[in-house]
Amino acid sequence: GTIRDNIAYGRKDATEHDVVQAAIAANADHFIRTLPDGYDTILNEEASNLSHGQKQLLTIARAILADPAILILDEATSSVDTRTEMAIQRAMNHLMADRTSFVIAHRLSTIREADLILVMNHGTVIEQGTHLELLAQHGFYADLYNSQFATKAV
Repeated sequence: GTIRDNIAYGRKDATEHDVVQAAIAANADHFIRTLPDGYDTILNEEASNLSHGQKQLLTIARAILADPAILILDEATSSVDTRTEMAIQRAMNHLMADRTSFVIAHRLSTIREADLILVMNHGTVIEQGTHLELLAQHGFYADLYNSQFATKAV
């Protein structure tokens, strides 16, 4: 199918306006419009004619259009460039606003704004709180966060 079909999947009553608004909210509209056929671009079997980051933005647009009450997300931005990661993060923040979201985070920067973070180790919740509360505890989360964002001295 087309990019338009992909975004509208799961909401067959979606209008062209709905699809475009979801793409705009997901920061996908710009890249879509730069494609020769725009929203009419045909996606091949594995959507290998799009980059990994573009596929993620389409997935976010599809979720925005579906408007679920609860989201379960496996955050995976490790294989995208910094600019795309920022676009994905902005889109994710929009997607998660005002709804319950469970996010499996690999990069802790993606969950800094969460209302509640549960820190798990070997299947057990060992800490919980907001980002700032967990940093103040100087525990496992703080150590992990600081190891990801420590600046190296030259």
